[in-house]
Amino acid sequence: MHKNLTKIVITLGPATCTKEKIKALIEEAGVTVFRLNCSHGSKEQHEANVKKIREVEKELGVHLSILFDLQGPKLRVGAFADGKEFILNVGDKFRLDMDKTPGDKTRVCLPHPEIFQVMSSGMILILNDGKVKLKVKSFGNDFAETEVIVSGPISDRKGVNIPGIELPISALTEKDLEDLKMALSLGANWIGLSFVQRPEDVYMASSLIQGRAGIISKIEKPTAIKTLSKIIKLSDGVMVARGDLGVETSAAEVPVLQKRIVKECRRQGKPVIVATQMLESMLTAPTPTRAEASDVATAVYDGVDAVMLSGETSVGQFPIEAASIMAKIINNVEQDPLYSHLMDAFPEEHPNDDIGTAITSAAKQASLILPDIKAIVSYTMTGSTTLKTAKERPHVPILSMTSVEKVAQKMNLVWGVTPIMSGDYKSLNDIEAKSIEVCKDLNIIEKPE
Repeated sequence: MHKNLTKIVITLGPATCTKEKIKALIEEAGVTVFRLNCSHGSKEQHEANVKKIREVEKELGVHLSILFDLQGPKLRVGAFADGKEFILNVGDKFRLDMDKTPGDKTRVCLPHPEIFQVMSSGMILILNDGKVKLKVKSFGNDFAETEVIVSGPISDRKGVNIPGIELPISALTEKDLEDLKMALSLGANWIGLSFVQRPEDVYMASSLIQGRAGIISKIEKPTAIKTLSKIIKLSDGVMVARGDLGVETSAAEVPVLQKRIVKECRRQGKPVIVATQMLESMLTAPTPTRAEASDVATAVYDGVDAVMLSGETSVGQFPIEAASIMAKIINNVEQDPLYSHLMDAFPEEHPNDDIGTAITSAAKQASLILPDIKAIVSYTMTGSTTLKTAKERPHVPILSMTSVEKVAQKMNLVWGVTPIMSGDYKSLNDIEAKSIEVCKDLNIIEKPE
């Protein structure tokens, strides 16, 4: 059983898509969740990667969670003549329009009529991950004349962000619908829903998924903060996707928003992942910066369920080292007495009061009072009881016993949980006997001499 309570999500890619690398990530870093990014790779590649993960799962006798991350409605400019890059300087005039003719230093196609529907004078458009900023001076139904207010490079298919504006677009594109169908057919445990703007986006995804996988709503649009509590309530989990969130807000706002999102997820008992640029320098360096190590530690101290690596493990030069260093940071934080104090100090709010919540809350209190309690076991068919147990952040291991393999896989994203496949028991005595047997096998309690 891995020691760390906080889980590690890694993004699978060319740097890690062999069975040997997958095994190393599990055995050396305790990785339990593998993210497949639908923005990259073919259907055949995703199928092959899922097959490898499931083969390793069986060979190592573990349960691994697979997160398929949908691309979402990424807004991009069109192409430029001959694929050239141009530098836009402050004060330059630059036109955005629906004309598909390749662009130049004065104009480019913006093939998103939805943007022109919400256009207004003075609106700010951010291009190329914040490297270029434009201010709208005049506009029509299919064009906008802008002025460059932050200079920088622009080239083919660079992203476009419009801070503070809710766009009339669905969170699921035609590509997403195809990718979702593929992910479900391959047995995905979680679906990452990108660019969630409003609760209706989660409703739509839920109606299509119908409980076949958990929905992870990615908070990367500031507009989602307006209805954050409801979005979290409708979701099965949340990802703080700091990449695009950082583009549409100032860098100073991102840490505050991260804290707010994590706190609300913990209040509602929904798994929360902090992602993007956690160990970014390890794309090309064997060790992280001190600031990156502190960033990971801060998320762990906040009590997140998981921290995530993206490019570090998908295309980075040191993928195993990145995951291993992240595991060491997590372990050091969780050994700090302050960590337990912070987990206990979190306000015990129960927005969905029911019998299960009362029992799991009492179980934590009992484990604090009675030193002989070595673990909390939840027998579950859906994972609901396990989630309620994990919400309390107890000081003893959480064993999630289930007869449903997909539930065991899914629960490996959740803080402090070790999933155990078990029989379909008919009595409490049977469950108790199996629980004792499992705890002995895991050396949680001593075996008789």
